[in-house]
Amino acid sequence: MFGPVAIAVVALFGTFGAWHNQPDARGPGPLGVLLLLAGPAALLAARRRPRAVLLAVLAITLGYLALGFPYGPVLLSLAAAVIVTVVRGHRAFAWLTAGVALLGVQLIRVGLRGEDFSWFGLTATIAWGLIVLGVGELIRLNRARQAEWRRARAEAQRRRASEDQLRVARELHDVVAHHMSLINVQAGVALHLVDRRPEQVELALTTIKDASKEALTELRALIGVLRAEGEDAPRAPAADLAGLAPLINRASQAGVTTTLEVDGDLDDVPAAVGAVGFRIIQEAITNVVRHSGATRARVRVTVGPGTLDLGVTDNGHGPGPNPVPGNGLRGMTERATAVGGTVRLDDGPDGGAALVAHLPWGMDS
Repeated sequence: MFGPVAIAVVALFGTFGAWHNQPDARGPGPLGVLLLLAGPAALLAARRRPRAVLLAVLAITLGYLALGFPYGPVLLSLAAAVIVTVVRGHRAFAWLTAGVALLGVQLIRVGLRGEDFSWFGLTATIAWGLIVLGVGELIRLNRARQAEWRRARAEAQRRRASEDQLRVARELHDVVAHHMSLINVQAGVALHLVDRRPEQVELALTTIKDASKEALTELRALIGVLRAEGEDAPRAPAADLAGLAPLINRASQAGVTTTLEVDGDLDDVPAAVGAVGFRIIQEAITNVVRHSGATRARVRVTVGPGTLDLGVTDNGHGPGPNPVPGNGLRGMTERATAVGGTVRLDDGPDGGAALVAHLPWGMDS
């Protein structure tokens, strides 16, 4: 609204000022004033119907000049209509109409107003038209870049949200599946032994208490990630390979005698890779306890030059010829892929399953 009003004010007062320097021009009487105001009035609909408005403003402008009224800001409405049409995406139409306008102005000057033909005047008119079109193109390109930037930012936000949801889903699966599996197994042991071997019930209940406490701690830390940015949230230590010993101990308490073999210095492993390695081993042991029927399991961790190799084997019934990957195996694969690694599930040497993971991080991987 402000733009058309400003153009109307400039056109009206500017034309009367320019008239004093054009003694041969016809004075802008009521009809001239009406035409001067008609162009800005038409611009009010330019965003909705840019091409129709451009044609209307072109007719008003050429009619004004053909009637002999003075030159001046009357051309502002035409320039604004051309720019809006370009910005709204009707580029070819705007360029064609601008060419018709330039030709029409020259014909009116020479044919109707009796002015001498001037190459300078023609060049100036063409230059004016190109400047107007150029301004329109610059505005269009700038808006297109801004729209693309907004789309890219929205897509990045959606991608980050999706990645955060996936990460939270993996963490929830790891925490719930592992700890709840141990609690379930130990609760079953406690119920089975409560009458016959009551002295072992205390050990089972202690394991349940420890597992549930650790699960709650990890869940609180995970919920903290979901809090609003800037809000204080509890933070627990991130999962890393230093937590393997308690993990192995809990698996043994659950009835699967588990051993841990470490080759290399775990402190050399970057935190991100170590966290992935811990979660993979945790999920593998959870699967052994829940599904394999094994009585023994072995965890092997090898730290090499720029690599972390993991192996989890058991003496259970194994994955079978055509294993169907569940959420656990899928989550392990996704975690490994995120750091450029791989996970493979095969038949083990003792008749059970053998899970092998390779996680690189260095130049030598």
